[in-house]
This record gives sequence, structure tokens and C-alpha cells, in this order.
Amino acid sequence: MNNGKLIVFSAPSGSGKTTIVKHLLEQKELHLDFSISATSREKRGDEAHGKDYYFLSAAEFQAKIAANEFVEYEEVYKDNYYGTLKTELERIWALGKHVIFDIDVIGGLNIKKQFPNKTLAVFVSPPSVEELERRLRFRQTETDEKIQMRLAKAEREIAESNKFDVILKNYDLEIAKNDAYTLVHDYLKMVE
Repeated sequence: MNNGKLIVFSAPSGSGKTTIVKHLLEQKELHLDFSISATSREKRGDEAHGKDYYFLSAAEFQAKIAANEFVEYEEVYKDNYYGTLKTELERIWALGKHVIFDIDVIGGLNIKKQFPNKTLAVFVSPPSVEELERRLRFRQTETDEKIQMRLAKAEREIAESNKFDVILKNYDLEIAKNDAYTLVHDYLKMVE
């Protein structure tokens, strides 16, 4: 493994982290590449193996856990796993790039714990839980029950935000994107 760094963006669903990560990936001078997660869930829509996720069966995922092939993983629901393969970090570092993650709070903190001196862990904070609910409803992609589950999870995740290196407030998306760029740019310029 080389001197590549790890940039973690975690947040409750609807906070804007995916949009911010996509913006950072477009900034070629940062030399970032996206960490593709592995999952045991079924493909959705036009998702592609090796592009959106590495799709594995629950048995394949469990075999990789037993073989210690994950940097971090989580069983979100029974036999529904998500995780980061060690080979994914090696792939990106071999390209001479830094790894950027769009990952849940538990996964983000696990990466920071394993690579404390190589990781910038950023928590993207929504203005409020009420604004988060408005954003989730505006998407019109989920049932009311699912939105309530996401909001309950969001409150638990916000309670963990103080464990991150930086809390990036996303009250205005353009300002948050600029602030994220500055954070990442400055972190990558630091000498270990």
C-alpha cells in the first residue's frame, strides 16, 4: 500500500453527502477515486457490478469476512451486508490516487479507527431534522414508514457526529461543496 489517503464522507440520508462526493470526484487535481462498496443485497434498477457495488451473495460475503478480506463491514439486516474490500483500497492506491468514501456513519468511523493517521473523516450535517425530512419527502422515492425509519436513524447518526474530524454543515449546497473542496485540498497537502 502506498501513501494514498482516505477521505470519508458520512451523513444521514438526505444530507447531501453523495452530491458533495460527486463534486469532489470531478476535481481532477485532487486525484480522488471512489471506493465501490460490496453488498449482499439484490441489484436495483440498472445498477452494475463493479460500478455501483460489488454484488455478492450472503454466502460469498460471509466467506470474505472469514478470510479477513474487508477493511470494514456491517450486517445492516439479516444476511444484508455492506462493506469495503481491502482490494478496493489497493486498486485505488495502485492508480496513485486517494480513496473517497460515501459511507454510513458506522462504516466511516470504522475506517477512521483502522487508519487514524491516513483518514479525514467528515460528517455532513443537515440544517435540522425537519429540513432532512423535507428533503427526503421532496425526493418522492420512499414510503412514509421508510422516511420515519430514516429520520430515526438520522438522529442516532447525528449523535455520533462529534466522533468525526470535521462537521461540515450543509445549509447551502454550493457553500458546502466549496467548504468540502477546501477541507480535502488542505488535508491532502499535509505531509504525514
